[in-house]
Amino acid sequence: MGVERLGHVAIRVADMARAKHFYQQLGMRLVWDAPDWAYLMAGADGLALLGPSYKAAGPHFAFHFEDRPELNSLHAELQSAGHSCGPIHDHRDGTASFYLQDPEGNWLEMLYEPPGGIPSNLERDAKHA
Repeated sequence: MGVERLGHVAIRVADMARAKHFYQQLGMRLVWDAPDWAYLMAGADGLALLGPSYKAAGPHFAFHFEDRPELNSLHAELQSAGHSCGPIHDHRDGTASFYLQDPEGNWLEMLYEPPGGIPSNLERDAKHA
């Protein structure tokens, strides 16, 4: 069992509209758009923008896994080894993850990404408009 890939980095932003515009100008594709956070992608790599009202997590980087049971096993394995891990959460975008800190105090997210990739609420909302 091991890390499959470094999937995204999450940063704090003061102005969501300004940040989204800037990263889209760099060629990133907006995948998830909510008042408190947004997710952009460049190829298979992502950038999460955490707005001022987003409280679920702070800046971090995430390792992505395509197998949910592997995420569950990793959580149990890390806890058995004495690492303090948060609970596994199912997220509104169809992913699931847990957070922990590395020995240097950096925040990590271990994220299950469905086989089809991070779903887009923009595509879903357009179909229901």
